[in-house]
Amino acid sequence: MIPTKTIFSTLAAATIATMSFAAGSDSTSPPVRTQTTQECENGQIWDERKGACVNPQSGALSDDDLYDAARELAYDGQYDNALTVLDLAENQNDPRILNYRGFANRKAGRIEEGMTYYQAALNIDPDYILARSYMGQALISDGDIEGAKAQLREIEMRGGEETWAYAALEQALGGESTDW
Repeated sequence: MIPTKTIFSTLAAATIATMSFAAGSDSTSPPVRTQTTQECENGQIWDERKGACVNPQSGALSDDDLYDAARELAYDGQYDNALTVLDLAENQNDPRILNYRGFANRKAGRIEEGMTYYQAALNIDPDYILARSYMGQALISDGDIEGAKAQLREIEMRGGEETWAYAALEQALGGESTDW
């Protein structure tokens, strides 16, 4: 299996500029590193208003700010810190929050738990192609290649064929042809 960071780096460089956002609730490209992962330590996150690293606190930052920070922490391999930040979001039923709970848990080795969060996100927003991509990657790690291909088809049917989410799952499938 190709390491996720390798996939993200390769795909980001090759495709982000040409990928358009299709269906779903957030950008499908990996986050850009900010001060949260460049300067902050021990689970702290960057607060633009204060211009400093802060301990994440409920009500101190918007759900969007918490989401952005958690997403960045998760991509940086700080899965437990990402989950701690996600715990602070006011709207725990936001598909983006649920999706990154899935991502952080899956990457931390808790694949089944991650799958429950992906499914919860998709129950709210069936067009959320990034959740479908990550779910497909989880299915691959569980050996369910056909299930992953089904998620790739779903992304395509929902208008996401020209997105990073599609490319990432296709790459994780080893570039296998998915002739339907």
